[in-house]
Amino acid sequence: MDYRSFYRELSSRLERETAVRTGTVLEGEHAGEKMFLPPREKEESGEVMEETFFGKIHVVLCGGGHVSLAAAKILKLLDYELTVIDDREEFASIQRFSMADHVLCLNFEKDFAGVLFPAGAYYVILTRGHEHDYTCLENIMKRPYGYLGMIGSRSKVRQQKEKLLEAGFLKEQIDTVHAPIGLPIGGQTPEEIAVSIAAEIIQVKNRSSRNVLEEAVKEGLACPEAGTVVTVVEKEGSSPRGKGSRMVVTKSGKIFGTIGGGAIEYRAAQKAVQLCESKTSFALQQYDLSNAEAADLGMVCGGRVKVMFETYR
Repeated sequence: MDYRSFYRELSSRLERETAVRTGTVLEGEHAGEKMFLPPREKEESGEVMEETFFGKIHVVLCGGGHVSLAAAKILKLLDYELTVIDDREEFASIQRFSMADHVLCLNFEKDFAGVLFPAGAYYVILTRGHEHDYTCLENIMKRPYGYLGMIGSRSKVRQQKEKLLEAGFLKEQIDTVHAPIGLPIGGQTPEEIAVSIAAEIIQVKNRSSRNVLEEAVKEGLACPEAGTVVTVVEKEGSSPRGKGSRMVVTKSGKIFGTIGGGAIEYRAAQKAVQLCESKTSFALQQYDLSNAEAADLGMVCGGRVKVMFETYR
């Protein structure tokens, strides 16, 4: 099995698709085989670990004002794909939003509905006026979104929600809107408000299990030397990172990414290097931990961790 090619193909598909499902056979004569799975179709061949990988979160900032500019700087640090929209040329400019992946100057009333974004995109409404806010809000609620937040006072938000009810939206859907936007940390300046928005987005993202192929892992796969992809496939107890955490360890011992640090990562990295020097391409290693061993291995309490090794040469 050419694991490097498989993960590169996965990375390529994630550039084109919102989500990609994979399967890895963990046991039996086909152990180590990997496959791409059709959406929502159960794979029944052997003990298969199924994973759904998601591409980068796409954040759409509706509005190009001061809060939006501060939010764009923070969100880009978090490695999200970023689109900024405003109807004023001086605000919707690549010079102003040089950190953004896309900057669009368009009329919210006439053009916004015709612009397509990935299913499950995150939307942040920060326009300069209530009418534009509502136009964006109503349109976005007709799309599949992963997060939807709108800036504004509580009275303004109440009025907007009443308009949504009058427009026929269900209360259950309206309640998914994060408004007033951001975690309640008392932010006053544009930068402080931007921090509260970014924190809320992180909170929403981490409430759901989003398995991604991290940039560090892709960087490791791009190295020309042999290496091993190291993945946590099972975890019981408390550890810094959970199932699906990945790192790449090259034959020379260089590590890209992390499965949580501590002694578990150290031992896993040692084994990964050893596999590069052997003829074995696939292996599973289980760590059963007492409370004393757990402390030594960087876990909060005792438990069990199973790690998968996929070596390419």
